[in-house]
Amino acid sequence: MAAGGEIVTEDETRSLTARWRTSWGGDPIAHELRDRHADRWVRFHSLPKSKRYAETEEEYEVVLDRHHRVLSELGPGDLNYVIAGYFEDARVGGSHDPRTHPGAVPWLRIEPGDRTFFDIPLTLYVSETSLDRTTLDPLLRRVADDELGYVIIAPLDLRWLYHPYDGGADVIAPTAGDRDILKNRHANWMSAHPAGL
Repeated sequence: MAAGGEIVTEDETRSLTARWRTSWGGDPIAHELRDRHADRWVRFHSLPKSKRYAETEEEYEVVLDRHHRVLSELGPGDLNYVIAGYFEDARVGGSHDPRTHPGAVPWLRIEPGDRTFFDIPLTLYVSETSLDRTTLDPLLRRVADDELGYVIIAPLDLRWLYHPYDGGADVIAPTAGDRDILKNRHANWMSAHPAGL
């Protein structure tokens, strides 16, 4: 695998595709994960009282601290994948030039279809990176501001998936038991909605 900061090679992206399909099935479209893996899914909100967007530096710190706390509890390794989606038409909300996702290379192209709600192609880019705050916080802030979408963070063995979005994060834990531990530990970060949304 590529070391931190190096480009993921074409062979590595092919290997990632095969491992993704074996581990998770389907395409890596972040918002579809909770339905496909409901037995291991939990959602946490980024701010108290389910406030969606940070307005102060103090609120951004809460958002970032919550992300890092859950990621550390999932047990990330030295390197992890960061996947983000970019629409071909940059005018579509939530999509910007891939340079905003450092080290990213094209991985998969998702064509519009009956199962997707978008009507232009979405290209998923992937990079390998550490999850230290200096590296990850700029990306998480862009997600929190709805400037970067379709983001998935995963360890190289793909044993869990973390999908930050503007307002929170969906976690697909390694097992239902791991999910329950996270739910109990951070119950006050969860929605009061009966479906956990």
